[in-house]
Amino acid sequence: EQNPPNVILLCVIFFIFSNRFPSLIERFGSLEGVFSAPAYALQKVEGVGENAATLIRLLFPLCRRVRTSGGRHEVIFNTRENIGAYFIELFLGERREVFYEACLDAKGKLLACYRLAEGSPDQVTINMRRVVENALDANASLVVLSHNHPSGVALPSKEDNQTTLQIKRALADIGVQLVDHVIVADGDFVCLRDNGLLD
Repeated sequence: EQNPPNVILLCVIFFIFSNRFPSLIERFGSLEGVFSAPAYALQKVEGVGENAATLIRLLFPLCRRVRTSGGRHEVIFNTRENIGAYFIELFLGERREVFYEACLDAKGKLLACYRLAEGSPDQVTINMRRVVENALDANASLVVLSHNHPSGVALPSKEDNQTTLQIKRALADIGVQLVDHVIVADGDFVCLRDNGLLD
């Protein structure tokens, strides 16, 4: 049975901060807004002190780590919808541009998900050697890339397209197929495969 991290966090927040939960959502607009808020802003909500704000800031990174660590929870990337949903969850609360590499077996089962790099709010630099090493370490047949646009626009830039093609060639050299590159922004996503870039 699947328990998406945002659902789990919603329950935890409600249980611990039940009397302040409506105020948090009202002030920040959504669960994502709550987790994106800096500690000082959280403390402006009545009843949320320094310790509570710190706990809120730590909850989602912890859940994200559990999500990417695999374990007994099996994740299959077999549709663009479940691929997009997986990465939307990973990027919840991120205020910087972050790049992930999901390594899959030949049937699309997630073997490992690596946090490749973290950059500024509008750019991130990728180490091509690390991309290849991750795929080899995971014994992957397929790879899906994903990064976020904290600006809120899920449209690929010229640099996004160039980086995707460079990674595609690097992975092809070791017999691994780049299946897709998913860009996430503001709860939405775009798959570069849809525009024919990876054909």
